[in-house]
Amino acid sequence: MAPGRLPFAKMHGCANDYVVVDGVRREIAAPAALARRACDRRLGVGADGLLVAAPAAGADLAMHMYNPDGSPAQMCGNGLRCLVRYGIEEGLLDAAASGYVIATGAGPRRVRVLGRDPWDLEIDMGTPDFDPAALPARVAGPEALAHELALPVGPLRLTLVGLGNPHAVHFVPGPEAVAAADLARLGPAVERHPDFPERVNLEVVAVVAPDRLVQRTWERGAGETPACGTGACAALVAAARTGRSGREATVDLAGGALRVRWAADGHVFLRGPAERVFDGELRGDARDPRRVAPGARRAG
Repeated sequence: MAPGRLPFAKMHGCANDYVVVDGVRREIAAPAALARRACDRRLGVGADGLLVAAPAAGADLAMHMYNPDGSPAQMCGNGLRCLVRYGIEEGLLDAAASGYVIATGAGPRRVRVLGRDPWDLEIDMGTPDFDPAALPARVAGPEALAHELALPVGPLRLTLVGLGNPHAVHFVPGPEAVAAADLARLGPAVERHPDFPERVNLEVVAVVAPDRLVQRTWERGAGETPACGTGACAALVAAARTGRSGREATVDLAGGALRVRWAADGHVFLRGPAERVFDGELRGDARDPRRVAPGARRAG
């Protein structure tokens, strides 16, 4: 490896894509700045987030995730599956094992490898939290299953769920309404609404059958993404909690399908793929896009 260069893998789960780097064998300096430049789709590799595999006490590995704007994310289901595959292929995890414990910002998560050709993994995402104070959200009461959010375009009814990170689920009549939703306007307005002091993810969801949902997601710090693992879990849990669906469903997203199960013991399980697209090296002098002046042109 040349000096000043950082090896990476480009990976995705249902088109939710990541730049993944090894923070076990080397120190990753300034990961927030690295995320901003690596995730930029014009000045960097391009991704929905940066994943850093890191050592962890009491776990097989740790996942540190950063959004494209450099903000940290506590949990990411699609990213966690990618990180486990990366860890196995890079020798950071015991390849002979079938299950692992990965430390995340939302606590330890258990991951099972169900297949490797193609890669098929299932995550125990823990138990959902309906307490608005835990998201946090400025909403009175022990739950917020139909919170009316005041927006310039009109009120939006939301079901609030915590799954390691905060989600606001908005149900619409059918797949056509999901496709027609103006996420470019709704997403930022909900994400940064004063009711959510630490911002929030927005899911627009249609229940088309008791075991099938259609979803689009606006992720805080990233914008609309083709898939969101924790968002799919939040959608299923919110649908089941409000009597719209059963406790197990396929969630159809722009990037593919995920399987979500809300077990009788309260734990939510997320199952889906993890793809490795290509490997490369990041230059140590890559520019942070925040430092490029408006209207400036890069030499090239």
